[in-house]
Amino acid sequence: MSKSPEALKAEILKLTREYSRLVHANNRPGDDPLHPGNGQKNDSGNLSVPYAGRVFDEDEVEAAVSSTLDFWLTLGKEGDALQEELAKFLGIKKSILTNSGSSANLLAVSSLTSHKLPKEKRLRPGDEVITCAAGFPTTVSPMIQNQLVPVFLDNNPVTGNVDFSGLEEAFVPGKTKALMFAHTLGNPFDLKTAIDFCKKHDLWLIEDNCDALGCSYTMPDGTTQYTGTWGDLSTQSFYPPHHLTMGEGGAVNIRRDMKLKILVESFRDWGRDCWCASGIDNTCNKRFGWQLGELPEGYDHKYIYSHIGYNIKPLDTQAAIGRQQVKKLPKFIQARKDNWEFLRKGLAGMDEFFEFCLPTHATGWSPDGFTWDGSGCRVDCSWFGFMLLVRPEAPFTKSAFAKHLDQKKIGNRMLFGGNLVRQPAFVQLKKDYPEAFRVVGDLVGADRIMNEAIFIGVYPGLTKGQMEYMIDGIQEFVRR
Repeated sequence: MSKSPEALKAEILKLTREYSRLVHANNRPGDDPLHPGNGQKNDSGNLSVPYAGRVFDEDEVEAAVSSTLDFWLTLGKEGDALQEELAKFLGIKKSILTNSGSSANLLAVSSLTSHKLPKEKRLRPGDEVITCAAGFPTTVSPMIQNQLVPVFLDNNPVTGNVDFSGLEEAFVPGKTKALMFAHTLGNPFDLKTAIDFCKKHDLWLIEDNCDALGCSYTMPDGTTQYTGTWGDLSTQSFYPPHHLTMGEGGAVNIRRDMKLKILVESFRDWGRDCWCASGIDNTCNKRFGWQLGELPEGYDHKYIYSHIGYNIKPLDTQAAIGRQQVKKLPKFIQARKDNWEFLRKGLAGMDEFFEFCLPTHATGWSPDGFTWDGSGCRVDCSWFGFMLLVRPEAPFTKSAFAKHLDQKKIGNRMLFGGNLVRQPAFVQLKKDYPEAFRVVGDLVGADRIMNEAIFIGVYPGLTKGQMEYMIDGIQEFVRR
């Protein structure tokens, strides 16, 4: 007697889990007893320590195979469920999946250009968005792609985040329409200053939360929320180095205004006016009762387009993986915090050579914890990386330090694009279109980040032995 489809699928998934346990042991969390490197001290001849990587077990592999066997493929029930689970985790109204964090930034900015917004709030060509100079380019690219003008503030090199001292100077009444910044390497930017400024001038606030899922920010009155829940819109990335992964993927988070949901989904889904889910044809109960633009009355609403949009959805199989990752997210976040603290304690005493990253609003670090400024604000970082600045007076350069780490096979990265206005794309843009962006101040902090900053990994796949190896490798270089 042949087996039923249900029995065959159960057998396939059982074997899938067995296969994953055998093949993917190195991708398990660092504290997992099945991780082959857990607690072991390895020598330099056979150890490679990536700065980041996928962390998963047989749950994600089973979910991916199960979804693939169903073969729905395009975003469906798994996507719907993941959107609800992400929104519930963050405590917001809605999360909308897309195919990358960069696309999430594109959607967030594009949605605010919609003609369906009030005239005074809509972003129009030539309007300005205040951002900061050092970071990842796709925080800024959507502004230029929408014919907006980025206005670059400097960065604080110790936090990596925007330096708000030039904020009032950057503001131009009638031209400035929004603020958009990333929470750099899982360190929240000064949200109180940003929110107060946006309220004062009636501006949009977009949080690029791609590196910071699970960070929290506390206001002076004690109100504590995750980053990504304070602005009008925020964005996430689910690329493998990030806090959870779908392989590729991202999301736009909507704090409270559900009118923005319709706009984000429209730009994501070809620019269509219809809000029916895939496979559903008449949510509005008037599919053939609309008259929009110069189309004939009764034109099929599923083929009416109100925006010049994109098609940038992820696959349902990716969402199935993401749902398993969300379950592990609290442990992943705690591991990042613990790993950062382990490295910081292990590298204590090296302040002569390095200036270490501090959380926003922190004034210092000791093995007992951080000291804080008088603002009353506090942050709890879900770190993306461990950043340090090679001091100008150190007897070595950042480049020499990076080469040493590479030789020791210790993964390391610059702070992404460094000072973006020094990048060839932005230099050429300024030559071709001198009004394409503005710079406030001399960007000395962003230049310090470009010239001195480097970061190493804290991701949840690291073992204690790997982190000890990283500390030993850095100490060896400094002693030499």
